[in-house]
Order: sequence, then structure tokens, then C-alpha cells
Amino acid sequence: MTNEEKPKQKMGFTIIKDDPTDGHKGFGIGSLSLENVSPVIIDVEEGLAKIEIGAMHARSDTERGIKFTLNREDSEGGKPYWLVWVTIDFKEDGPYYAGVTACEMVVNREKRRGYKVLADHVNRMDKSMKRHIMVDNMDDKSKQILAEFLSGHNKDMWDRSEAQLHADLSV
Repeated sequence: MTNEEKPKQKMGFTIIKDDPTDGHKGFGIGSLSLENVSPVIIDVEEGLAKIEIGAMHARSDTERGIKFTLNREDSEGGKPYWLVWVTIDFKEDGPYYAGVTACEMVVNREKRRGYKVLADHVNRMDKSMKRHIMVDNMDDKSKQILAEFLSGHNKDMWDRSEAQLHADLSV
């Protein structure tokens, strides 16, 4: 397989490119851009966190091939995951993690069933975009995985983030 044939891996957080209203008035004013939100999926058992852009449309590798229901029993025995919406914003001294919200998800690969509350996922994405920190529903191990991931991904952005994020993710 040559280099050109390999699918490109998207590695970083998506960052706002520019102001959509810059230079003109009218259409698009006040509309939200999804360009500054990135979905991070935490595999609790494996202790891993990774950006899965496909989760923006419920099409991440973790979710693919799974029928999700609102009934926890359907996915009994499955693996616990967290979908974390991370919103990046800018201060004078640079970008920072402005909104971080976590949503529960369970995936049972054998049964091809999963549990998630889609409305909760949508609402929490919205809360993240509005610069809220909502991680109190996470277990301590998952909080630690997320804190290590965010600080490891970009230490400066982590350091510039609000004290609440550091406090809420401290174990």
C-alpha cells in the first residue's frame, strides 16, 4: 500500500479557522460553528482516550455496527465508554479547553448492542459549546484518563484552562 492510498489520520483537535462573519454582515451572524468542538472517546477498561471525529455524527469506530437503545439491559456485559465533547476557545495568551462535557455510553460488541441517551449527547455537546464544564458524572479512573489526555495533548492549553476544569478532573 503506497502512501497515497493510506487514509489520512486526523490527529489534533479541530481549531476555529477564522471568524465566519469577518468582513461581512448578514447571513451567518450569531450562528454556532462546530469547527471548535472535538469528540474524545474514553475506553475506561483500556485506560485510553482518543479523538474520534466520527462521533460528531454518531459514526465513530466505537459506535459503528452497534444498535443503540435506551435500555441498559440490551447492552449488559458491554464495555463502558465516555464520549467527551471538548470545545476550544481563545484567550489573549492563546487557546484553552473552554468547554468539557462527558456522556455515558456502553457498547457490547458480541450482542452488537449499546446504551446511550442521544438527547443527552446532543445537549452536552451544546453545553460544551457554551463553555460549560460537566464531568462530575464520570468515575475517578475516567477523570484521570481525561486529565492526562488533555494535558498530554497540549500542556499550554491545559495550563490556560479554567481552574474549575482542573478541580473537577482531579482525583
